[in-house]
Amino acid sequence: RPLHAFFAGAGITALIQSSTATALIVASFAGQGLIGTAQALAVMLGADVGTSLVTVILSFDLSWLSPLLIFVGVVLFLTRQADSIGRFGRVLIGLGLIMFALQWISVAAKPVVQARGVQVIFASLTGDGLLDLLVAALLTILCYSSLAVVLLVATLASLQVIALPVALGLVLGANLGSGILGMLSTLNSPPEARRVTLGNFLFKLIGCTLLLPLLSHVEGPIGALGVGAAQEVVLFHLAFNVALALVFIFFRAPIARLAERLL
Repeated sequence: RPLHAFFAGAGITALIQSSTATALIVASFAGQGLIGTAQALAVMLGADVGTSLVTVILSFDLSWLSPLLIFVGVVLFLTRQADSIGRFGRVLIGLGLIMFALQWISVAAKPVVQARGVQVIFASLTGDGLLDLLVAALLTILCYSSLAVVLLVATLASLQVIALPVALGLVLGANLGSGILGMLSTLNSPPEARRVTLGNFLFKLIGCTLLLPLLSHVEGPIGALGVGAAQEVVLFHLAFNVALALVFIFFRAPIARLAERLL
């Protein structure tokens, strides 16, 4: 059932906060013959929406949430270790630590973002969509996280270091880089596993190819939302992945057949 697969991918990725990790899990299942390529691609469409939702959530100030999750988790685990409530406490501890780590990544990155050299590099991007896309794709591969790159782009946009057209091109590049990351992570896997990450990359490549020439027409509706620059970036990221899911959930079988023919 494609909708079940989609929401499973979105839910798991929202918990572990990494679509690349979800891709590795699903690809390993496909490599063992536990799931077909088309069904796995439906999971990956959900995973991309899940990581987009996490990006939107992390764009707000949630510094209070991680200590609360850790505290509640520790209390549940220490008082009910032997049953399912205690195990749920361990889950809350893990989620709290993940959010705490992501917040510290953001704190540690602020001096880098505010460095004059970094601002000059990004300010040199003049809105050439293809160049912006390639730069962000490379940066995503180096950082091993599209979520971190999108949050970085949102921060630069909020500081007015980059304009909205540049930010939109960088977001597309972060999505494309995420697809490349998945393929690089499964290079040594059997063909059945690599078909999943290849199909997911094809989703992103087709979406970026179709949307890149239309970015100038997208700026107006996004600018009319009346929200801050950072929110414009993360909402565009979410809208892009939701649009991919709505379109390709009906074309996952042809993409799966193409991936099987190529691998």
